[in-house]
Amino acid sequence: MVDEQAPFLRRLRLPEWRGTTRQRLGLMYNGAIALQLLSIALVAVHEMLDRWQPGGNDMLLVLALGLQVAVATSLLGFRTILITHHNHEQHMRADSEAARRRTAELFAMTDMLQAAETNEEAGAVLMVTARRLLGGHGAALYVLNNSRDRLDLARQWDLPDGYVAPDSLAPSHCWALKRGKAHVNAPVEGGLCCSHHGGDNAVLEIPMMAGGQVQGLLVLARSDAPVALAGGEELANLRHLGTALADSMSLALSNIALRDRLRTQSLRDSLTGLYNRRYMEDTLERLIALSQRSGNPTAVIMIDLDNFKELNDSYGHAKGDAVLRDVAAQIVGALRPTDVVCRYGGEEIIAILPDCALADAVAKAEQIRLRVLGVTDIQGCPVSASLGVAAMPETSVRGEELIPDADASLYLAKASGKNCVFAAERVTSGLTVARVTDKT
Repeated sequence: MVDEQAPFLRRLRLPEWRGTTRQRLGLMYNGAIALQLLSIALVAVHEMLDRWQPGGNDMLLVLALGLQVAVATSLLGFRTILITHHNHEQHMRADSEAARRRTAELFAMTDMLQAAETNEEAGAVLMVTARRLLGGHGAALYVLNNSRDRLDLARQWDLPDGYVAPDSLAPSHCWALKRGKAHVNAPVEGGLCCSHHGGDNAVLEIPMMAGGQVQGLLVLARSDAPVALAGGEELANLRHLGTALADSMSLALSNIALRDRLRTQSLRDSLTGLYNRRYMEDTLERLIALSQRSGNPTAVIMIDLDNFKELNDSYGHAKGDAVLRDVAAQIVGALRPTDVVCRYGGEEIIAILPDCALADAVAKAEQIRLRVLGVTDIQGCPVSASLGVAAMPETSVRGEELIPDADASLYLAKASGKNCVFAAERVTSGLTVARVTDKT
């Protein structure tokens, strides 16, 4: 029946709906036509009978009139259904267009996040996208720190006046992170709230997970400072879009953390956390070039732990590793943020001090010697270091002479009884007095 009605409906330019809606429209339209034909037939029969017996067939007219009313009612219902489904179709088109726009925004966000190199850049991309998709809502982005014991506030925007996002929070205090699911903090409604949540504002917290590990937390709140989030469809839509944003952001944070780890592994020593020798060589070459162009001095301190082999043999390699880590921390703590400390090899450490004259470098080396000596009390074993200092242009004419001059001074310190500081002698007639050939 439906297939037979389709050409007729197409000729009337009716919408091509499938299923029960189309069948209902076809039945109503065909029924209206049938009733109209029956009404016409009754009128014709009435006229014929009226010729034979006038005045005795008024019931046929009444019946025809009733049929006309039924036809009008059927057509009115047909029109109502057409209007209803036209509005429904318009609504569906609007929803489809909104969904297409949201999908396009999410794809654009994912593409931008792939180019983000830091958490700050990723947070900026998230903020722009969230403002477009979640109008009227503010947010706070938390990122897990390197120790993975605290989430730090990375960015916040458009939050209500009564809500203050804490600077940091512990994963163990957050229900969203402990459950791995979105959680609503609504104090006014009497719901279960995280211990870090303050104030009466209702917020939606969405965990950001990637690779089975927590990467961060996304907190969403209405910007107009309501004490409760809207329920029903609006809350479901907020949860859905917030989860989509959090999923994309979690992958970006995971990739950024992975790149940082790979960069760190390629530049730093895994035991001490100091820069490795390759980084030292590149940095020293750059700093020497800057020193030669600006005329500012550059100093190098070579540090070698005394009797380190005996320490390993007597206390074990685990103790030796612990001593190296503490010594590295002491050296870094004694120097400026602009100074570069590298593990040169084994128990040898080298420090590069830009814009530092020889006298200042020697004073700094003495501070380092005393701090290394203090590791003895920390580790419970004898720890000391010998140090050699060189500076350009005071003790070294060329940049490639800096490390050999510092190394020669270090050997003089070793030969002089260890646990002391030796500086290369100043340049005399273009030559350096303390050289590698002067070892004793």
